Amino acid sequence: MTDRHYRTPVHINNEDDNNPSNPSAGPALSDLIRVRLSRRDALKGLMASAAIGAIGVGINPRGAAAAPKLGFAEIPHAYDENLHVPQGYTAKTLLRWGDPIIAGAPDFDPLKHDAAAQAGQFGYNCDFVHFCPLPEGSGASDHGLLVVNHEYTDAHMIFPGFADGKAALEATTAEMAAYEQAGHGLSVVEVKRDGNGWSAVPDSRLNRRITLATEMELVGPAAGDARLKTAADATGTRVLGTMNNCAGGWTPWGTILTAEENVHQYFGGDPEATPEAANAKRMGIKGEPSYAWGKFADRFDISKEPNEPNRFGWIVEVDPYDPASMPKKHTALGRFKHEAATTVINGDNRLVVYTGDDERFEYVYKYVSSGTFDPAAGRANSTLLDDGTLYVAKLDADGNVTWLPLTFGEGPLTEAKGFKNQADVLIEARRAGDLLEATKMDRPEDIEASDKTGKVYVVLTKNDKRKAEQVDAANAREKNIWGHIVEMVPPMKDGRADHAADRFTWNAFIQAGNPKDPEAKAIYGGEVSDAGWFANPDNIAFDASGRLWISTDGFPDHGVHDGLWVTETEGEGRAVTRHFLGCPRGAELCGPAFTPDGKTLFVAVQHPGDEDGSNFQNPSTRWPDFKDGMPPRPSVVAITKDDGGEIGA
Repeated sequence: MTDRHYRTPVHINNEDDNNPSNPSAGPALSDLIRVRLSRRDALKGLMASAAIGAIGVGINPRGAAAAPKLGFAEIPHAYDENLHVPQGYTAKTLLRWGDPIIAGAPDFDPLKHDAAAQAGQFGYNCDFVHFCPLPEGSGASDHGLLVVNHEYTDAHMIFPGFADGKAALEATTAEMAAYEQAGHGLSVVEVKRDGNGWSAVPDSRLNRRITLATEMELVGPAAGDARLKTAADATGTRVLGTMNNCAGGWTPWGTILTAEENVHQYFGGDPEATPEAANAKRMGIKGEPSYAWGKFADRFDISKEPNEPNRFGWIVEVDPYDPASMPKKHTALGRFKHEAATTVINGDNRLVVYTGDDERFEYVYKYVSSGTFDPAAGRANSTLLDDGTLYVAKLDADGNVTWLPLTFGEGPLTEAKGFKNQADVLIEARRAGDLLEATKMDRPEDIEASDKTGKVYVVLTKNDKRKAEQVDAANAREKNIWGHIVEMVPPMKDGRADHAADRFTWNAFIQAGNPKDPEAKAIYGGEVSDAGWFANPDNIAFDASGRLWISTDGFPDHGVHDGLWVTETEGEGRAVTRHFLGCPRGAELCGPAFTPDGKTLFVAVQHPGDEDGSNFQNPSTRWPDFKDGMPPRPSVVAITKDDGGEIGA
């Protein structure tokens, strides 16, 4: 997810995070950590700093653990116009905004902004990345499809002549709006590696652009509900496009799951004058959009199409191997500002999907299918995503997690509370979580489960709205501007982690920030170097060896670039992070993804140069082209080790 409060405050993807829309009285995670540590402090008579160090099971006091055994020279913190990787590694720009990927698409011209051309070119701000081997079902690591999300567009960085995003918004034309819409969605691109490194296959029959003009099917319990019907779709089962696609995931049957996140920012009009007023407010839709699309299309004006926003905010399934296939929006996984969709095949063969709601004081969810995964069924397994139970997490002060079902008719989710059926519960999943008093988290972003241990890692980027009355000696951060990572531990069943269980345990894995800053009260597993500390974790990924890679979004607030850090999750190197990659200025790092052999790491560099005072004509960096007249271009980068070995080893 993009956190842009330190840059030009227009087209702010999570602007409503500064005014959170969660009114519930459920406990905040900060309250639970404080209570838990306060109890330990009272019982053990420890000093506050020692209590903080003891927060997590397996977290060692600072200085007690050695650095992880990683085979690269850590790079320093910096803030400049370049991308940095360790000595012995090569970073090659593979796909740039505007590169033609569909046969017949024109070459990129920064002064010509034709929507039809952009619909055949690599889209704008790249986020989630996944490598799909070719042929399908193989373990190939030198040939495959890259699936890349395009989260949003920055008009003042795309179009010349605007000082900032506000000026571009006010001057948006129909042609500009069409170009922006074509820059959203996903790209599917065939890529190959040979003696010269990685390259794209621009005319591959498998290449595809998915945009806001791509027809999609609504499936699951809410499909066909009256609240999903519009003038353009009387069935409530068809919708054009997907937008604000942030992190994602993949399925065991070979498809991709992409998460629709900050969809609130695209809808103008007056939500208060519609039947969906309360629902719109809970999703942060205020009629003050960051895009002017509603001036040119009724569906982006909530006054004219009050149900259209209900058709966004879902998990979308895309088949990367079939460019003619229709994507599906799976309503059983709930509607909110999704980040990530991580799948696990449980020990009983049920499918489990973890996903977060990326806003301050929002919730962590998981979905458990009713049916079981059948490897022989192929794409037919997709129906597992339509029949199951969505749960929301409640973390208590004793270190337990209770997964509460969002099921119509159970507990407060009844007609008396305004829910007529399960479709209402799913469309208003946030309000359902409020009523269940789920734990309000500090911006839940990516969630990943370790194949090695079964433990689940929940990334919480930050929450700078924590109030003074929530602070005590055991949690001395009035505003969590640094973020942290929570580790959830499923119980064991028949020798395997039971992800379908309704009770887990939890502990704090890392509390980010500078250990030398007393205000931060950072927690790592041991000593980290001056470059090893980080802040604002966002996307994470496990490599084949079980190491956890952590990308950041918002680190420039602390004076250094966003980038990539790596740590072990077990043993003496647990929670001791080392710095591997640094972004160009103004950029965040997204989508770390590995090839099956672990010898290539793909990363997405999103919104390079997007910071205060930077625009198309005067960018703070011209990465990656560094040519006069060429703006910075969001890009996917392929990183390899010069000796051909495993990344990080």
